[in-house]
Amino acid sequence: MNNVIKPHGEKLINCFAEGEELKELQKEVKTLKTLKVSKKTQCDLEMIGIGAFSPLNGFVSKKDYESIVENMRLANGLTWPIPIALQVKKEEYETIKDQKKIGLIDDSGEVAAVLSVSEIYQPDQNKEAQNIYKTTDIAHPGVKYLMEAGSYYVAGEVKLLKHLYDEFSEFNLGCEGTRKVFAERKWKKIVAFQTRNPVHRAHEYLLKVALETVDGLLLHPTMGETKGDDIPASVRMKCYERTIEFFPPNRALLCVMPASMRYAGPKEAMLHAIIRQNYGCTHFIVGRDHAGVGNYYGTYEAQEIFSQLKEDDLKIQTMFFEHSFFCKACNDMASFKTCPHDKSNHVVLSGTKVREMLNNGEIPPVEFTRPEIAKILIDSMKSMVPS
Repeated sequence: MNNVIKPHGEKLINCFAEGEELKELQKEVKTLKTLKVSKKTQCDLEMIGIGAFSPLNGFVSKKDYESIVENMRLANGLTWPIPIALQVKKEEYETIKDQKKIGLIDDSGEVAAVLSVSEIYQPDQNKEAQNIYKTTDIAHPGVKYLMEAGSYYVAGEVKLLKHLYDEFSEFNLGCEGTRKVFAERKWKKIVAFQTRNPVHRAHEYLLKVALETVDGLLLHPTMGETKGDDIPASVRMKCYERTIEFFPPNRALLCVMPASMRYAGPKEAMLHAIIRQNYGCTHFIVGRDHAGVGNYYGTYEAQEIFSQLKEDDLKIQTMFFEHSFFCKACNDMASFKTCPHDKSNHVVLSGTKVREMLNNGEIPPVEFTRPEIAKILIDSMKSMVPS
């Protein structure tokens, strides 16, 4: 099962307590001080637990943190672009500062994980914002969270007592689950596609072009914490389930990723590649403005960042694509690499225009989005309008 591709750092991490260890921790948590953690941190815990953040087995130390912010590497030299940190506020720090272990409480009010505290430190958050997000502007959702979540960082290994993400269980396979499916299907080369939006015809075109060169496709949407104005996860999931029907069933797999979006553009593109390697993928699609928000990043900056890596830094291979569209003159899907016609022939709609059409109950051009996907979005918008 593990012959598909080695995880980042060679070993797939599993931070879930089992058997006697689980029983002992369940007793121990009754004596521990506890900390309620954010939805984003709950997503991070789940990703650590299932091995998606391998080789991390907890929240990063000061030494690792500084190396990541400065060099995009862990202290041991392994490529890692974004700190996975547990931030706490001053009053929370005062409560836990002398503790060796603390319990981490999820939205259900239960202790979901135990953190063995190795150190607590205060980093330069302005430097982190600039180096990771390329801005200190709090209008950026990632920077806003960073600046508001707390100035104390708690480091240490974690042990999970339960899963913190239980939505869409049929499609929540985890790293071990996808690797098992790839092995069962005898896929040697697997391409992953990251998305936090419904898949439109331009995306579908890229996926089918990529699928021509590999054995299988992993449609892998981010289903954890996102921006408030992003399409709700339940609606997006209906779109993904419909989309996967347009691919051969033995060549495509839909699996959710329980991560939160950071909107870190280039750095997040690299993190997404590492995550997909841990899921067992050999190839990863990076398109235009990957994990971007607003105008903080250049259109193809998320592709360019990979040129900073050494040849053996990542085992997963990246596949770069330009913006694609339907060309009326070509009468087909195309990109600037393949289409000789000017932009007047291209069917390209802004996100604002698409939302306007959907809000009015209008189906965008079939060249832009499949009517089946548009109907799901229109129906969902109708259901959210107060009667």
